Amino acid sequence: MWGQEKKPTDQVNEGEGNAEGTSEKPAQEGQDISAFVGKGVEFKGTISYSGTVRIDGYLDGEIHTDGVLLIGEDAVLQAKITAGTVVCKGKITGDIAVKEQVKLRAPAVVNGSVKTPLLSMEDGVLFNGSLEMAQQVHQPSLHSVGMITSTGVKRVNG
Repeated sequence: MWGQEKKPTDQVNEGEGNAEGTSEKPAQEGQDISAFVGKGVEFKGTISYSGTVRIDGYLDGEIHTDGVLLIGEDAVLQAKITAGTVVCKGKITGDIAVKEQVKLRAPAVVNGSVKTPLLSMEDGVLFNGSLEMAQQVHQPSLHSVGMITSTGVKRVNG
């Protein structure tokens, strides 16, 4: 009765969950979506999660994750978003800060600032705002090089 009916994966994914090029392979066959805000659902508040979440309804608030955020074509978000990866076909008004990549797929509309190391945008996307693209910071590993002694200094082991 409650919670027993399961949607087929292809119905949930609709081809937009695959953020190819990411290390996580979100919402492909066999990958679970942690949460789903369906069409016609209105949500106000803050969402924090790990994994993949798909939104097809209306959200007013904040979203915080290191995972994947999938925004369906019917979705309307007025939100501050921090995420690992964002794949959007809907409408976002607000600031977006992403660690990995942002994929804007037609007919997406984005009004606000976007900060991401990697951005892809299809023809037909409307983007009004600022864009900051900084390379991901990779710290080089430090290697021990041994002790350097200057002349005239004698090392005594005791």
